[in-house]
Amino acid sequence: MKKKLGTFAILITLATCFLVACSSQSQSESSRTKITIATDSDTAPFTFKKDGQFKGYDIDVLKAIFKDSDKYEISFITTAFDSILTGVDADRYQIAANDFNYNQERAEKYLFSDPISKSNYAVTSKSGTSYDSLDQLSGKKTEALAGSNYAQILENWNKANPDKEPIQINYAAAGTALTTRVQHIENGSIDFILYDAISSQYIVKDQGFDLTVTQLKTDIGSEKDGLEYLLFAKTKEGKELKRFVDKRIKELKEDGTLSDLSTTYFGGDFASNLN
Repeated sequence: MKKKLGTFAILITLATCFLVACSSQSQSESSRTKITIATDSDTAPFTFKKDGQFKGYDIDVLKAIFKDSDKYEISFITTAFDSILTGVDADRYQIAANDFNYNQERAEKYLFSDPISKSNYAVTSKSGTSYDSLDQLSGKKTEALAGSNYAQILENWNKANPDKEPIQINYAAAGTALTTRVQHIENGSIDFILYDAISSQYIVKDQGFDLTVTQLKTDIGSEKDGLEYLLFAKTKEGKELKRFVDKRIKELKEDGTLSDLSTTYFGGDFASNLN
């Protein structure tokens, strides 16, 4: 009888320890700050979905940044491109991740992480036709998402060159896939798409388009051209989150994680040369 009681007492003790451990883990998880990361899931290879799962360079970089964090718990959400930053404004999302480049208008409203990749601007056009400067795009037709960095580059060129035939910019509806816009080059409704070299080369190869991708030879804007960032709200919480993210980006660059992910998704190292 005593032996049975002893065994019972041991089982009770083990069960209690298990429940305490589970409770501690649950409390630890519930105490972590929830971070929602917004993306349009349509900017491969930076961010896309495969079999319903979030994939891409930006996604895996963020997973690596927050891996084993006892402070933050992340989740991803898909939304239209033009709703990403308005969602950050409203604090629905705490991080914007969608191959964001730098521009002054965004810098006035949002905080930028340290860069996570560097890619040149490129022009996608019909096979056998190449454009390696903005001047060559004068009078040509294109499509761009309103508010995107690429649209602003073309708009700025038009403003700076009033004596030349303007670049004709058709503003695509929010959520119009890059693939759809690239198809419009093949069917002749537009002449080119200005985008980053990584995405342009990826989509042409992945979708089997018979098109030419040419990197621009001329610099555009500033030394920040071609750099990719994560964006945060200009708030106390946003600044704290940025500090955490920047620290981890530095660590991931130093240990080779960024270069490895770049090679996996981009087919080359677009991260080790980051300043």
